[in-house]
Amino acid sequence: MKRSVAWLAGAALVLASCGGGSGGGGGTATPAPSPSPTPTPGTVFAVPAAEALTTADVGRILAQAAEEAAARSLPATIAVTDRVGNVLAVYNMTGARAQARLRASRSGTNTDLEGVDVPAAAAAIAKAITGAYLSSAGNAFSTRTASMIVQEHFPPSRGTVGLESGPLFGVQFSQLPCSDLASRFAAAGGPGAFIGPKRSPLGLAADAGGFPLYKNGVVVGGIGVMADGDYGFDAEVLDVDDDAEEIIALAGTAGFEAPTEIRADRVTVDGTTLRYADATAASLRSTPANARALAALPGAVVPITGYSAGAIIAGQAYGSEGSGVRPSTPAEFSNRDAFVLSDGAGANRYPIRAGTDGASAATAAEVRAVLEQAFQVMSRARGQIRRPLDSRAQVSITMVDTNGEVLGLVRAPDAPIFGIDVALQKARTAMFFSSAFAAPDLLAAQRSPALAAAGTADPNVSAFVARVRAFLNDPQALTGRNAITARAIGNLARPYFPDGEIGRPNGPLSRPIASWSPLSTGLQSALIFDNLAQHVGHVVSGGASPDTPARCTFLPSPTASGPRLRNGIQIFPGAVPVYRGTTLVGAIGVSGDGIDQDDMVGFLGTHNAGAAGSALRNADPAIRSDQIVIDVNPGAARLRYVGCPFAPFLDTTDQNACNGK
Repeated sequence: MKRSVAWLAGAALVLASCGGGSGGGGGTATPAPSPSPTPTPGTVFAVPAAEALTTADVGRILAQAAEEAAARSLPATIAVTDRVGNVLAVYNMTGARAQARLRASRSGTNTDLEGVDVPAAAAAIAKAITGAYLSSAGNAFSTRTASMIVQEHFPPSRGTVGLESGPLFGVQFSQLPCSDLASRFAAAGGPGAFIGPKRSPLGLAADAGGFPLYKNGVVVGGIGVMADGDYGFDAEVLDVDDDAEEIIALAGTAGFEAPTEIRADRVTVDGTTLRYADATAASLRSTPANARALAALPGAVVPITGYSAGAIIAGQAYGSEGSGVRPSTPAEFSNRDAFVLSDGAGANRYPIRAGTDGASAATAAEVRAVLEQAFQVMSRARGQIRRPLDSRAQVSITMVDTNGEVLGLVRAPDAPIFGIDVALQKARTAMFFSSAFAAPDLLAAQRSPALAAAGTADPNVSAFVARVRAFLNDPQALTGRNAITARAIGNLARPYFPDGEIGRPNGPLSRPIASWSPLSTGLQSALIFDNLAQHVGHVVSGGASPDTPARCTFLPSPTASGPRLRNGIQIFPGAVPVYRGTTLVGAIGVSGDGIDQDDMVGFLGTHNAGAAGSALRNADPAIRSDQIVIDVNPGAARLRYVGCPFAPFLDTTDQNACNGK
């Protein structure tokens, strides 16, 4: 099939999972943020204030960005979303490119999503969602930040070859348009029309030109700009780019800038300061305060199939019932700090419940014990991406059974939105690869009926089974003999094994380095390639061709709900399988802070539930993935199980909280 707009769609790139530190400023000058709200008695987390973008705000943001684009004679497509991903408007300037091309392969041969043409509006929306979803009251991340942490070396540069991959390697393939968790656009008027988190047409983006938007220190949305036709990433982070899309987006943020003290360039990871923006106020050719009214500018607010009806709308206040993310009730979760997902009419979308997978299934009481204990671990943990230093970690936590069904989902009040979908991806990934059905399901993968009439297995997916078995020298690999975490899957999904060591072959779940890119990661991208193809075709056709179903992958379905991996897989740490004795009953997934913090919350939450009397446990140490040793010739390398941070808690001096558990 032609590699054209109707052929795929993409993935953008993204990020988030780091460490606290300090660095320089950047962007436009910002007033000091409002004082941080304080927790109410009986809680440890402050709830974000109820702020939202008005229609006038959205019009002003669009006009400021469009004025800068006009000053540069570079017509742009500009998108604005709220914090939970509702598209508040897409503005198409007269003469703007209709399409953007996902960055082609450096090898000259495109694989998976490389070299694909997609609607420019889809790219702009993905950038806006990325800025909104990666940010919170404690951290502000841009698409440039995302670019820095999803590539094969961290930081990405010709001068850093040999270093490990980015901490959020693979997160670009989250918030997918096929995700069963992500909500879809609905016409205004009915209950739940604006609930989030909404899906992104291309996942998360690493192409500069996406920023979060703030009001009174509260993240309220994001802006994304597509103008130059190249949807890519920054492979050389040690220089300073003059990126027109980023400058246009920066102009749009005037009056809605992220507080300086929480921007990514005040956060470090492994001693490296992250990037927020190469653009500064001095880069602007326009004066945002003098921007004309939107109606006076050359362009129009346009409808986008599956995302927007073509009019400016107001954003939802995060934390309200209408946003789809709200405080829990005592009946839903005992901890007063907990937030849950709601359907917009009061019902919890993912209430705690028993497993659906047979006699050994987790009971509702057991699920509750694991989630409650994990939430307590998070509440004591020192955050790694949040400012000021020594803030508490805030994450999303979910548990699944072996059918991939969600048994409960809970989150901290101000955890970044991206972690909701990612926590579920991680949980399903650890469950799936620890199960007896991993290999059979992958071998039976089908092509989308819309893209292939024959009912034969998809070799782009099934071939990974043989690669894993050959790499591990184990013909029975992926049949449930080992407990495999999201961290271990990440080990196997890097373009070098061991991670970052150039000259080594790729892990068996990755593309070889010559054909690897953030748009072509390996099994992760192969599993959802056809879903993205369907969705892009749906958007381009204005709805004439069918949309992808709300269930990623074309693997076998154990229940009517769909495949076990129905929002894709994730390949960075933060999930552990959960057992009853020697029987796998599911997994817990965590996302939203440092990757070691994510690992610790899931691992210790499960351990502590068992220590308190639950029959659910972590895997027996004898079957954990860190018992798998791989010949790397010369030498040997061991897969990892979990990685917990040193001195992780605010209330103790414990140096090695996971040791011996």
